[in-house]
Amino acid sequence: MTPPNIQNRRKIEGISAVLLPFGHDLKPDLTSYAGLVERTWKAGLTPAVNMDTGYTNLLTPGERAEILGLVGSLARGRRFVAGAFIEGLDGDPARLYRRECGAIACAGGIPILFPCSAIQPMSEAALVNVFRAVAEECDEFLGFELGQMFVPFGRIWELETFRRLLEIPQLKGAKHSSLSRDLEWERLMVRDRSRPDFKIYTGNDLAIDMVMWGSDYLLGLSAFHVEAFAARDRMWEAGDSRFHELNDWLQYLGMLTFRPSVPAYKHSCAQFLHLRGLIPTSEPHPHNPRRPDSDLPLLESIAHRLESLVAAAN
Repeated sequence: MTPPNIQNRRKIEGISAVLLPFGHDLKPDLTSYAGLVERTWKAGLTPAVNMDTGYTNLLTPGERAEILGLVGSLARGRRFVAGAFIEGLDGDPARLYRRECGAIACAGGIPILFPCSAIQPMSEAALVNVFRAVAEECDEFLGFELGQMFVPFGRIWELETFRRLLEIPQLKGAKHSSLSRDLEWERLMVRDRSRPDFKIYTGNDLAIDMVMWGSDYLLGLSAFHVEAFAARDRMWEAGDSRFHELNDWLQYLGMLTFRPSVPAYKHSCAQFLHLRGLIPTSEPHPHNPRRPDSDLPLLESIAHRLESLVAAAN
């Protein structure tokens, strides 16, 4: 297909999923987590919590509620996004999503509807009706297309479904995580024709340059180095050609860490943040796939290069 036009010197909106660190006791390290959330805001990005990068599908409802409460207390009016996660809960999906969205809104966050097994087999019309039902009680929320390479209950919408979802004014944007440029380009062209204010947040960690064509982003890869992503975004807006070198190094990091098994990228992120001295251990969630220690020299060399490029940009 023919891609849409590149949008030069555009201001990019960056939302960064925050890694949930674990201690040597294999329990969540909420002190370090709070530091990573604050670091995301300081860099100029919006934190996203209770997302895939935060192991939301491996946490209990109580753990997710604790994280939401913590981030809500840290926010002090600052914007954040939080996953409305209903996988494994019994009941009508629309009712469950509305309940989760209400709790997120009360904490000061913007809900994003995480996919679940209950809506995976629904017809496209039924899925749209779920979103409409949520919109009746939620003034602002985001959608989430997630491929099954990330979680088995993921779902990518049909393009016509996307068109119909654009008709819901309370739905302000959607994260697209198919890892397909063509599918995302199609959505960008439909968006540009039908509802230019609608945000498409790329979740393609293997093609982070999708921002050049008009996507914004909600990425797990940005959790590795929020300062580098923020510097890259400023370069694009300024028309600074150094954008491309910095983007290349970030993409190299993405290609290494988002290789199969894709969920193991979260361990890669813990390794990378530990190498940078930002968290005390490189432990992932005990039920998450792990990466080999042989990755560490590669991660260390990428970290050094990114630090050099960010320092030169400031």
